[in-house]
Amino acid sequence: MWTQKTLQLKSRSRGFHLITHDIEQAIPELRRVSVGLLHVFIQHTSASLTINENADPTVRTDFESVFNRLVPENQPFYQHTLEGSDDLPAHIKSSILGPSLTIPVTDGELNLGTWQGIYLCEHRNYGGSRRVVLTLQGE
Repeated sequence: MWTQKTLQLKSRSRGFHLITHDIEQAIPELRRVSVGLLHVFIQHTSASLTINENADPTVRTDFESVFNRLVPENQPFYQHTLEGSDDLPAHIKSSILGPSLTIPVTDGELNLGTWQGIYLCEHRNYGGSRRVVLTLQGE
């Protein structure tokens, strides 16, 4: 079985946001898969996806702080600045984390670890809504 859907995520503030529930709700076919894979791909160059801690929200706050120190805004050597001081750093952060994830599906559920959740990593101050393509394969 193959299924593909596009999920339109609501606009979120800059930072790291849990979207596991949004993804599970968007693809109810997941419940019919005993063994498979879910590929999650974000169609943007200034936001990204990752998997990490799903319980303590300070982890997500710390992620934002660390990434802002790793890739600061307003550097004199940046050339791509027409779209705002957060734009080029957002592209770099997105490339570091990446646009996609592949997650095993077991007995109708995402086979994530106990403390794992899927993050939307919004790197822009005003990124707007984001599109995520969900491709499910399995039996």
